[in-house]
Amino acid sequence: MQTDLRGRNLICDLDFNKEEVETVLDMAMHLKRKRSLGQRHAYLLDKVLGMLFFYSSTRTRCSFEAGIAQLGGHGAFIESKSTQISHGDTEKEIGVILGRYFDGIAIRHCDWGIGNRYLNLVGEASRVPVLNMQCDYYHPFQILADLLTIFEKKGQNGLRKKKMVVSWAYASSYLKPVSVAQSLILQMPRFGLDVVLAHPPEFKLMPDIMDQAKQQAKKYNVGFDVTNNMEEAFKDADIIYAKSWGPLLSTSDLDEGKRIQDQYKDWITDEKKMSLAKPDAIYMHPLPADRNVEVTDGVMDGPNSVVYDEAENRLHVQKAVMALTMR
Repeated sequence: MQTDLRGRNLICDLDFNKEEVETVLDMAMHLKRKRSLGQRHAYLLDKVLGMLFFYSSTRTRCSFEAGIAQLGGHGAFIESKSTQISHGDTEKEIGVILGRYFDGIAIRHCDWGIGNRYLNLVGEASRVPVLNMQCDYYHPFQILADLLTIFEKKGQNGLRKKKMVVSWAYASSYLKPVSVAQSLILQMPRFGLDVVLAHPPEFKLMPDIMDQAKQQAKKYNVGFDVTNNMEEAFKDADIIYAKSWGPLLSTSDLDEGKRIQDQYKDWITDEKKMSLAKPDAIYMHPLPADRNVEVTDGVMDGPNSVVYDEAENRLHVQKAVMALTMR
């Protein structure tokens, strides 16, 4: 167990090394047991987490608010549009001042080309931990929850050489961030999974992130492959993680992005594609999903789906990171 996480930021998935991630997951399991037994675990009594949102949320806001309360603290919800940020408060002011008010600052800012930079500048100015509730590049807490779910379903020590598919899927709604897919390909190779990334040609991820993912795969001696064929990717998979993201590296024009996206309506996770995976393969999604567009009801609500356990685990991993960093 690593004991040096107090005061640490978590903005990029690689901010915590593998052993530190294992510490987080150990703590998450401890806290999950505590909650299931109804045992008090007020490790952050009287601590306050400031939660600054530039981007709408359901699971993230609810799980962070519930988590800090269960740890004995309080969560202060701040909607960016109701603040003076648009009237002159810079990242430095937010970091310095909120860092004096709160014991931790959590930020969700997914605007392409802006969000990650904003979090890092706040982090440079703050004297308390800055936690990334999702930015344009990364979604570390979602991936920690995913990893905890995989440990529970597949066994922590049996993951080496299991095949995990990280696939694009069609969605009819807005052009979603690339952050979940990018965080997945960075984190999962560390734990022995062979990762296959599948997407249409226009939906590439950031070159720097791809290079880092390849480096992680090489370091941990696992596979990392890319394909433009969804069915090919699904064959003999142990884990299917299929969700939509926008063609943000191909175009910044929303109308053009939607036109590109609408060319690939057949990229849906349905029962036929799931049948290509192993019989005990699990289906994962961070939610919300476009039902019967991105994934069929039969898969989403079927026996292979673990999406609700995955959503619950957001609570436990977030509590673990707060407990370890905000003491």
